[in-house]
Amino acid sequence: MLALVATLCLCQDASDPWMKSEVLEPAVLASLMKDGKAPTIICVAFPNLYKLKHISHAGFAGPGSKAEGIEMLKKEVANLPKSADLVIYCGCCPMVKCPNIRPAYHALKEMGFTHIRVLDIPTNMHTDWYTKNYPSEEGSASN
Repeated sequence: MLALVATLCLCQDASDPWMKSEVLEPAVLASLMKDGKAPTIICVAFPNLYKLKHISHAGFAGPGSKAEGIEMLKKEVANLPKSADLVIYCGCCPMVKCPNIRPAYHALKEMGFTHIRVLDIPTNMHTDWYTKNYPSEEGSASN
């Protein structure tokens, strides 16, 4: 019994609602974008971070930690099929401490989306995306 509990604990962080298979590494997303196979990317960070710089072609849904952010997220995905390939990210801080990513993930699951992935940002967007010269743009997106 103890071995089973230990195995389950190693499989997934208890605070993360997603499976490990739903975590997408930055290099993999950058490669998909380069190959023209990018999923729908949605930023759930604070507005000032998005306006400074964000992943190229990412939609903005507002901070997932706030009710108005969740409402923006619902509007952002309203016309997408429930099977849409979605990637959400924040990057305001290390993902383990992020106040925005988990509520956004939960909201999308509750809305019935079946293919949601979370971009793995262990440190922050600057360190884990921008310094690696992955596709990014400044200012508001043109969605």
